[in-house]
Amino acid sequence: MSRQSRTDRPYDIVLFGATSFAGALTAEYLAAHAPEGLRWAIAGRNAEKLERLRERLPAEVGVERADVSDPASLRDLAGHARVVATTVGPYVTYGEELVAACADAGTDYLDLCGEPEFVDLMYVRHDARARETGARLVHAAGFDSIPHDLGVYFTVRQLPEDVPLTVEGFVTADAAFSGGTFASALNQFARQREMAAAARDRRRHEPRLVGRRTSAPVGGPRFAKEVGAWALPMPTIDPQIVRRSASALDRYGPDFRYRQYAAVRHLPVAVGGVAAVGALVAAAQVPSARRWLSDRLKPGDGPSPQKRAKSWFSVRFVGEGGGKRVYTEVSGGDPGYDETAKMFAESALSLAFDDLPKTAGQVTTAVAMGDALIGRLRAAGIRFRVASTR
Repeated sequence: MSRQSRTDRPYDIVLFGATSFAGALTAEYLAAHAPEGLRWAIAGRNAEKLERLRERLPAEVGVERADVSDPASLRDLAGHARVVATTVGPYVTYGEELVAACADAGTDYLDLCGEPEFVDLMYVRHDARARETGARLVHAAGFDSIPHDLGVYFTVRQLPEDVPLTVEGFVTADAAFSGGTFASALNQFARQREMAAAARDRRRHEPRLVGRRTSAPVGGPRFAKEVGAWALPMPTIDPQIVRRSASALDRYGPDFRYRQYAAVRHLPVAVGGVAAVGALVAAAQVPSARRWLSDRLKPGDGPSPQKRAKSWFSVRFVGEGGGKRVYTEVSGGDPGYDETAKMFAESALSLAFDDLPKTAGQVTTAVAMGDALIGRLRAAGIRFRVASTR
């Protein structure tokens, strides 16, 4: 199915899970920044909540009812839109039927997933069908993993072509997270075996690179003189997303390597952070402890506007290759919610309206949208800059 043949669908964009914490922020951003003539709708299972949300949005927006337990409603949803953007997670529990519906309908799919298991499963099960229909399946279109994926893409473009390249990313942030994000993290920590099995299955199905190499090894803790901070490896999906962009795009060179760290100024804080993550991973293996932790922060709960207004993030990159070193940075405000809503909404608008490379199947934000999305995010206030070169 060509993208041109989808223009007679009722909506350009449908936002599924619009009444969630992240969904409502995305709906508010779309309502405030939508281009003239945008045809869009909010969707979810609770009609009353959807109507309340629509009443407070300063824009004309449709309402679609759909439920993850009703595959027919998801097929209808996919058939009504050019792009479906979903916040409904944990995705490994609730996400597959919508991916399948979009892949079958030739509808572009977008999510906020930071769950490696889900992304790998969706590649194995639905990438081939999406390639047949022309659907683009784009995961991790929020703080996981746009600043990292597009930040590395931006950094690589400052380096020489056709030479081996290495990039390291150092993340700092001051922010809180919502109940939905916490639930997804606990679910992921509890599924280490399933995650490993899904990764192995993906490797069996993925075509091998010929004449090029890409890697994203886990680095060990160290003091990073480049940024003047302790560098701690991060258990996130970002390096995997970056590696897939590097595998798909020749511009990353014949031999590309990426490592990502949390940057912490003070050693006691670094040690405490490692211990806290280890304790959380261990607790997530025990069902009763996992339930107790989940009850501390309910899905739908999130940081206040006052807290978000004070939050910020910075991802600094050090790229090297061909005798050149470049320092770059991607930075902005509240990473988990205000900026994630911005990234997510602008990604949906980019898929719907921008002149993009011809891609299909499971693709990353760098591969699907690249320069167009960087331009959108810069215009929206997220900073991409070259700090210095040597």
